[in-house]
This record gives sequence, C-alpha cells and structure tokens, in this order.
Amino acid sequence: MDYSAHDHIRAFGDDIAASGLGSPPIIADGDIHRFLVEGDKAGTLNGWYCLHLDSRPAGAYGSWKTGESHTWAAGDTDNMTATERAMIRAMVARAKAQRETETRDRHQAAAQRAESMWRSASPASPDHPYLVRKGIMPHGIRQQGIGLFVPVTIDGRIASVQTIYPNGDKRFLKGGRINAGCYLIETDVRRDDILICEGFATGATLHQEIGAACFVAFNAVNLAPVARYVRRMHQRANIIICADNDVWTEGNPGKTKGRAAAVEIGAKLLVPDFSGMDLSSRPTDWNDWYALRREAGRVAA
Repeated sequence: MDYSAHDHIRAFGDDIAASGLGSPPIIADGDIHRFLVEGDKAGTLNGWYCLHLDSRPAGAYGSWKTGESHTWAAGDTDNMTATERAMIRAMVARAKAQRETETRDRHQAAAQRAESMWRSASPASPDHPYLVRKGIMPHGIRQQGIGLFVPVTIDGRIASVQTIYPNGDKRFLKGGRINAGCYLIETDVRRDDILICEGFATGATLHQEIGAACFVAFNAVNLAPVARYVRRMHQRANIIICADNDVWTEGNPGKTKGRAAAVEIGAKLLVPDFSGMDLSSRPTDWNDWYALRREAGRVAA
C-alpha cells in the first residue's frame, strides 16, 4: 500500500476521532467493521465504519446506539460525481441493513430463551424477600431459585425477562427487546382507569392500593412507547401515567419522561409528592410514597 493510501486511512480515522466516536484501527477493504465507541460500556461494539480506496477514497461511519451516521471522502467533496455519492449512500444503507438483521436475530434468540425461562419457572412465592420488603403480592410473576421473573411482553408475546433478586438488583435478559415491552398487572381490577408506571413494585403497589389495571414499562425511556401501545389498544380509556419523581437524579427523568408520555397520548399525570415525609431513604416512586405514608401512620398511632 503506497503512502497516499496510508494518508487517506489516517484522514478517515481522524474524521471518526473528531466526531467523538473514538479511534478504531482502520481496515480499508470496503466491508463494514464494528468498534467500541468512546464512552460506551466495555465489550459493546456499537460503532461501525466502512472505507474503500478504489477510485476516490470514501467511507462512512456512525453509532448504532445513537443512530448517527457520517460520510467522508478524499479531496473536494463538493465535486463528487453522482456515482460517488450513490456509493457512499449505499455504504450507509448496507450498514443499516446489517444492524437491523443483527438486531432482529438477537431479539429472536432472546425471546426463545425468555420463553424457556418462563416455562421452567414456578409461580413466585409471596414470601420472597423482595416482595415482602416492598409490601406487594406476586401478581402473576414467576420465580426460579432466588430470582423473580417479570416477563417483558410485546403484542402479547414474551420478548424478554427481567430478573429481580432479593436485594432489589434487576437484570434484563441479554439481547432481549425492551422498547415498547411491558407487563400488565390486572389481578384484581376494581375500577376502569388504566395506569402506566416504571417498575414492577410500583405497579403492584398502585394496583393493590387503587384497584386499576397497571402496565409496567420498566424504565422512564419506555413510558412513551408503552403509552402509545396502551392508547392504541384502549382509545377511550382514562389513562394515568404514574411517574417516578427522580429528584435525586439530574433532570428528573421519571417526571420529565412521564410528562412527555402523558402529553403525547392525552393522559393524566400523577407524580408522588414527598413533601413533609422522611427523605432519608431518598424516595422516588409510588411504592416509596405508600410505604412512607404507612410508616407515618404507625408513628402517629
């Protein structure tokens, strides 16, 4: 490879670095290569690039995590021919198609694993330490060993599983789809409202205290996708987003994402108000709110 080729490879690598994605080793063979994006978790390969040196050297790169993509070409890019521009667009399209295929395959494999885990598990014991500490019943979830299984369902089918351990640690099945996935708690419905919240313990508490069906979205980012699904399935229902109040986290994502979801689908918004309560436990959600209210009642008595 002559000096000019090395020069183009270096320039392409410098362009990736300038974008803030990192400095991966460059292989200029026209294929799509993946790399660790700067700041991402070790072991992930969300970055991608493709570089060819034929005719006018050109390439594309981006992050599959953020969805961003960039193009690069040697020389004066304003004078690129239609064929050269089409070639770069094809690189981006090929990278997108590869990502979609890999994601679909990964989701399918995880869904099969989740189904197997769910079938092999037993109904959760009401005496599980996590359930006892949170003051909630199982509401249909299952258990294997010390782990509680909460299924993540999309259009009625299990896509993944969230495992909750006695100490409260939560883990999703690797490779499983979470976006728009939810878990419906409707063990004892006594009113027509439909609630949407983040965590299972929060949903179980709201269902027990209020008597309405509750969709668990698992996290704040997923509130809007789940809210859209619920509105589509229940167009005339009175839907209430029961958001977390993440006052201890910059930007209060629970409240912010909850409000956005409520506005998008025309739902009501309820956020726990901890004014006058003991904040030493750094409370955030409705399970915390009801627990503190019960504690205050016992102290008063």
